[in-house]
Amino acid sequence: MKKISLGKLDVSRIGLGCMSMSGVYTGGGTDDAESIRTIHRALDLGVTFIDTAEVYGPYKNEELVGRALAGRRDQVVLATKFGYLSHGSDGQYIRQFDSSPANIRICVEGSLKRLRTDHIDLYYQHRMDPRTPVEDVVGTMSDLVTEGKIRHIGLSESSPEAIRRAQAVHPITALQSEYSLWSREPEAEILPLLRELGIGFVAYSPLGRGFLTGTIRSTGTMDSDDFRAKNPRFTGDNFKKNLGIVDEVGSIARDVGATPAQVAIAWLLAQGNDIAPIPGTKRVSRLEENAAADGLTLTAEQLSRLSEISPAAGDRYTDMQHLTA
Repeated sequence: MKKISLGKLDVSRIGLGCMSMSGVYTGGGTDDAESIRTIHRALDLGVTFIDTAEVYGPYKNEELVGRALAGRRDQVVLATKFGYLSHGSDGQYIRQFDSSPANIRICVEGSLKRLRTDHIDLYYQHRMDPRTPVEDVVGTMSDLVTEGKIRHIGLSESSPEAIRRAQAVHPITALQSEYSLWSREPEAEILPLLRELGIGFVAYSPLGRGFLTGTIRSTGTMDSDDFRAKNPRFTGDNFKKNLGIVDEVGSIARDVGATPAQVAIAWLLAQGNDIAPIPGTKRVSRLEENAAADGLTLTAEQLSRLSEISPAAGDRYTDMQHLTA
């Protein structure tokens, strides 16, 4: 697996998003044994950039990742996130944005314990907190760097203004946001700004929440508790229009003898050596398929055809607001 640099942090250029291993958003059951095998296989293949968050579960995903990395912690760049849960003094939490300095302190100690580690390589603010200025957030994270509890600071789904303000306090290593052939929003402002500031980009949902794999041809196949069943891009006329994206990706996949997922990831990799997609899966077979995109090179004509595809019809899900705090 080739490596790239996010700021001053070297990572495998394809990572592994672990969220779905804990039953988050996709519905269906969990299989911890298969998930742990998937993480172990990822490390064997050189996919050593591992992504989780305290809110996945909550807590269950970090605990799972911590178990999987026992004895292999030094082989990975480990990323997790805070800011979706507000913790009380009684040990309970409520689901709301909270990046107050006191809450960050509680979050990082919990994540370190669950992940069974003494440091987090890349620590993200999961979403902006409108009640806490980003300068206070990054200031607290900077203190955690000094204390050795985290190594690098990240943001997720942040506005250009917030990114500039954060960077003025402490160097930001990476921004994580949705980016794929059906979510092209970062191209207008975010990517140019990140490159100006020397910040890397981590692309989550690089397969359009599974849509770009070509395996979803009907919403009727989804579980009732699957987040996507109510996502605007998976419903009504939007779903029908978006199948056109899948068909074009599938056409190129047939031309190059690859899978649609591999083509979608290879397109993202071709957008720059400062972009690391983190496709999520809980199965070894899918992990192996995604990792093989590292060896796929698309021609200039194929990349152009893909780039000319119109972005997906329908909004992204509603909690992704570019909040400025």
